[in-house]
Amino acid sequence: MRSEFDRATALTTAEDGTRTADLDPLWTVGGRPHGGYLLALLARAASSPTHPHLLAISASFSKSPKPAPVQVEVEEIRAGRSLSQFRTRLSQDGTSCADALVTLGHLEDAEPWWTSVDAEGPAEEDCLLMPAEGPGGFPIDLLKVVEQRVEPAAAGFVRGEPARRGEITTWHRLADGADWDPLSLLVPLDPVPPISYDLGLTGWAPTIQMSAHIRRLPAPGPVRIRMVATHVGGQRMDETAHAFDSRGRLVAHATQIAGVRH
Repeated sequence: MRSEFDRATALTTAEDGTRTADLDPLWTVGGRPHGGYLLALLARAASSPTHPHLLAISASFSKSPKPAPVQVEVEEIRAGRSLSQFRTRLSQDGTSCADALVTLGHLEDAEPWWTSVDAEGPAEEDCLLMPAEGPGGFPIDLLKVVEQRVEPAAAGFVRGEPARRGEITTWHRLADGADWDPLSLLVPLDPVPPISYDLGLTGWAPTIQMSAHIRRLPAPGPVRIRMVATHVGGQRMDETAHAFDSRGRLVAHATQIAGVRH
């Protein structure tokens, strides 16, 4: 049985080779398709029979599409022995919306040889479940398909009392009970709320550019995301996210530049 994520990122290939997908309105924030969801769709479009796992993806977002049909173009750049590389493009009504470079290869479940990061932070049961409706009735339909819990220290923005630390820890589960995989991990790597909410800047935070690296196959269970910012200004901000699986191992990390629409 397909998961909700697999269904929402499914692609159809026509006889002429054209690939299309229907952007699911559930995977949206404020009515706009979620950036991590779009990234996953761009990654799924690239496929290799010899390299089954996503290793890295870097995408630029030029226009926010609507929850409606889109076209996806794929160009193979390289098919090597250890990895394959592709260029993918998502467009809607003839207008380009996002372009990505995708690297595929093989992931393992082995422990790291060395790491400088750890999964510090509150336990999942001590965090607060985020509702699918934000302050002022702002719709976050994504949270109907992804269960997300935010650490109490970062939840003050709901009361108009942001912590202003520039750091948020969250826990994520797929609502249908499916386990995370290299593609679906791209969704929690772009968590809501954006870091700007913790800094007292509410409003839309559209992803401009996002790069993600998947380090290993995640263990079954939830993932913990630790997201930090280093600079906000000029109507833009950076966000760096580290994802840890239920065994506390780093499984992915991502960096993005997002707009700040206060």
